[in-house]
Amino acid sequence: MSQPTPVTPIDAAPSEVTDRLDTQRVGIDDDLARRLADACDAVSVLDADRAEAGRDWWPLAIGWAAGGSVPSRPALVARPTDTAQVSAVLALCNDARVPVTPAGGRSGVCGASIPLFGGVALDLCGLAGIGDVDDASLVADLRAGTFGPDVEAGLRNDHGLTLGHWPQSMDLSTVGGWLACRGAGQYSNRYGKIEDMVLGLEVVLADGRVVRTGGHGPRSATGPDLTQLFVGSEGTLGVITEGRFRVHPVPSGEGRRAFGFASFADGLDACRRILRRGATPAVLRLYDTTESRRSFDEVDTNVLIVLDEADPGLVDATLAIVDQECSGADVLDLAHVDRWLTHRNDVSALAPLWRSGVVVDTVEVSARWAALPGLYTAVLGALADVPGTLVASSHQSHAYTDGACLYFTFAGRPPEEVASGDPADRDGWISAYYRRAWDEVTRATISAGGAISHHHGIGLNRGRFLADGLGASFAVLASMKDALDPHGILNPGKLGLDSPFGPVAWP
Repeated sequence: MSQPTPVTPIDAAPSEVTDRLDTQRVGIDDDLARRLADACDAVSVLDADRAEAGRDWWPLAIGWAAGGSVPSRPALVARPTDTAQVSAVLALCNDARVPVTPAGGRSGVCGASIPLFGGVALDLCGLAGIGDVDDASLVADLRAGTFGPDVEAGLRNDHGLTLGHWPQSMDLSTVGGWLACRGAGQYSNRYGKIEDMVLGLEVVLADGRVVRTGGHGPRSATGPDLTQLFVGSEGTLGVITEGRFRVHPVPSGEGRRAFGFASFADGLDACRRILRRGATPAVLRLYDTTESRRSFDEVDTNVLIVLDEADPGLVDATLAIVDQECSGADVLDLAHVDRWLTHRNDVSALAPLWRSGVVVDTVEVSARWAALPGLYTAVLGALADVPGTLVASSHQSHAYTDGACLYFTFAGRPPEEVASGDPADRDGWISAYYRRAWDEVTRATISAGGAISHHHGIGLNRGRFLADGLGASFAVLASMKDALDPHGILNPGKLGLDSPFGPVAWP
């Protein structure tokens, strides 16, 4: 069974690891622990297992690991291997009023899989594998704990098919995590995001009931789309154990382009025109001058890389439109596309930067084309005004007919007198800087009428923003939570929802 990949070591013996977040933690008595062990293939109360289950790839936690802390540990880790075991664990915890935090690869960067209030960390990696594959209908069933490389290898090697979902976290993430956070792959222009791929779900509710949604026939008019109710719910409404997906034949054609634009706004407009004409190249990524210099060694230009894969006729038609709409730009070396392909999933610099005292993170948001140029300028200006910021940059990573995702990167460092002084003062500065940087990006996005997340989800990090981001409809989300999880045991403290176990404490 594949296991989550830690972002960085915890600099403490397992028995000496501490919890960083100040929340009320729920323990598990010996009787419940025995019943959970009877219901589930494996449970653990080992200090090492609890420490690893107390964190994900949330960047703020990297610095804490260097101090021997994790955000918040569970009391017990449960590792079911089938849906019946998930059902039994949830039923027991629901009766005992014990919080349950579902997790897969724990590759999320917003703290969504952190067990804020202790209780049970539900490790779903044992629910792995490819189920039924209907080649005639191009439909495949994928279990929630299946890691990305295993999805693609199984579909390609055994069936000549692909899901087409290639997130940066491909090696680290699972099917369930993609669904829980409405993930996007880097080829989303061609294949869509995960919510466009999924047809139906198997979900275990808080009380242990197992339900199936959708997946019976295309475009069915059978009431509201209950599948989409759970997609993006981050384990707060139910635990996803399996999904049914659209898949595609492995493409036989490929084409590439690279261009340089005088301004980021010019590049955005070219992307808009390409999509407006109905062309959907799999990759259409535009980098501002800062990121073009850092990623491609290009100076004073905004690099657009284009890659498409499909039937050769579709590739040719798509790239013909791309060439027409980019005719006013500089043609760049196609080696830029190769360079992107080689380095696109490399996150090796993240942990060393944090451990050296540099605060770095990325924030992905989305908005309509009309708002994007102003949003880009406003966010970079606001980040530059935050004291301590070293650099702020952006690229457009996923594009659609109505708008696109902007991916902002920022880095900051405390003043020397703070960095070399009392560790508590340094940690306080880092937390305050990190929070303000996120505040600035999110406020600008909401002001522009955009979405505060495109594919990383909400989790803990964005929870304080969701009520403003959704407006009056946030009350509908809260009502659904109350109806499906009346005791509030499922991933409490996430999505900005109230928790019966106490308030969420920001570090």
